[in-house]
Amino acid sequence: MTPSQTAPAKSSISFIVPALNEEDQIEGAVQTIQQAVSEMHLADYEIIMINDGSTDHTGGTMERLASDYENVTVFHNENNLGLGRTYKRGLDHARCDYLMLIPGDNVMPASDMRAILGHLGEADIILPYLINPRLRPLGRRIGSWGFTAVVNLLFGLRVRYFQACLPRRIHVNKITIQTTSYAFQAEVAVKLIKAGCSYVEVGIENTPSRRGSSVALQPKRLLSVFKGILLLHRAIRQTGAVPDLGYRSDQNR
Repeated sequence: MTPSQTAPAKSSISFIVPALNEEDQIEGAVQTIQQAVSEMHLADYEIIMINDGSTDHTGGTMERLASDYENVTVFHNENNLGLGRTYKRGLDHARCDYLMLIPGDNVMPASDMRAILGHLGEADIILPYLINPRLRPLGRRIGSWGFTAVVNLLFGLRVRYFQACLPRRIHVNKITIQTTSYAFQAEVAVKLIKAGCSYVEVGIENTPSRRGSSVALQPKRLLSVFKGILLLHRAIRQTGAVPDLGYRSDQNR
């Protein structure tokens, strides 16, 4: 590199880690994040842990981790607020360039995290998708496929997966996240893409670090998710729902 050349700016990331009764897994989740970032050249990172009304020792374990690591902070929800509201609380305290939601059940392995983090700075939104979805149970695959298909159909998109987006924090702060169900990440992605934000899709192996059960397919939660998407379809037509970021619509990759 010659003296007149400048190296590309490195990005920073805020990990938002919500947990409900994950006393056996939350420490492992933080260690997995630390392992992943140790091999990356990030400008900075922080881990924002949120105890979402746990009734076990999750909160106490979080406090101990915050005392052990200077880049870890903890917040406690007195009552269970759910994933969407807890994410927004983490957003209120985030300070880095990008946001990444990491559930406190420690299912995502460090290798998948590194594959995603390696694309920071390439676009306004990083959209991971599963290379081998057959590792998931059939019911969950059908539910995920149906959800993605409905969102793409309603909003005229061709995105492989919505539920794990890493957006730039500065852009998320310009929208209002109305959905409190599992569909809130799709709301973020749809509104920012419609605003002209660029995105890059990143394939990950989706090899779970341990076996876990998902509550996303419970009938009550599924109903809440699809209700949220229908409300988003109506709300996005309202003035101001999609921010004017001054982007062209042809930036997406």
